Amino acid sequence: MVPNTAGLLYLVATPIGNLEDITLRALRVLRECDLIAAEDTRHTAKLLHHFDIRTPTTSLHEHNEHAKSAGLVEKLLQGGSIALVSDAGTPAISDPGFRLIQAALAAGIRVEAIPGPSAVLTALVSSGLPTDAFVFVGFPPARAKARATWLEALRGERRTVVFFEAPHRIVDTLNDALRIVGDRRVAVGRELTKLHEELVRGPISDVLGCLTELRGEFTVVMAGQPDVAASVDVTSVNETDVYADFCRLTESGLGRRGAISAVASKHGLRSRDAYAVIERVRNS
Repeated sequence: MVPNTAGLLYLVATPIGNLEDITLRALRVLRECDLIAAEDTRHTAKLLHHFDIRTPTTSLHEHNEHAKSAGLVEKLLQGGSIALVSDAGTPAISDPGFRLIQAALAAGIRVEAIPGPSAVLTALVSSGLPTDAFVFVGFPPARAKARATWLEALRGERRTVVFFEAPHRIVDTLNDALRIVGDRRVAVGRELTKLHEELVRGPISDVLGCLTELRGEFTVVMAGQPDVAASVDVTSVNETDVYADFCRLTESGLGRRGAISAVASKHGLRSRDAYAVIERVRNS
């Protein structure tokens, strides 16, 4: 049974696709709590119906969280238990809930997380990129200029970077990343844990050509900036490949400076060394 503790807010992770991923503990808490605060009650109703859970629900989304948090905290102070859920995954990760959690903690209410599915970790561990240190940065800005500034700030990030992106912006964001941070290795996930799950891995320039189904939320895992001190010795690089990559990028519309930066990142070179290789092959 749920402990008889005055004021108990549960943060319940729910499946990001496959309903079999929900935990037994999450099911128990959703059944036994007094109220479920859901990002979208209609979406959560499908999950609850599937598992025959009849706990009352109330909406808590980005447009009403500020107004409703006080009332939910009052219910908690009166001894109730509330489960916070998002549409998918772990609550408050680029989803509503942060204000409610803050308010509950400020009121001395116990907050307990029920771990489970996370698109961030699902994509990260299957990306093939380093997992010992990573940073999650949410959604990029929607406007091109702000997105460019956002990516510029990530150019020097050495940790693996994870972010979400909407289907109608994923191509623009990856093209901007190619131009600004270089042709980094990425893993782009779509429909994770679902029947048509897709995770495309490779340099950004290659992955862009593989994105055909632009539906569903995307999770992007991007390699951090290579360690310059550990960069590849220019004498060991296949100069023909470097030049071919440069030509392919410029022919696709990427500017000369962006193409050099992208090629340098892909081959582990300093930009000036990549430029020297390109000029050497061009003039040979």
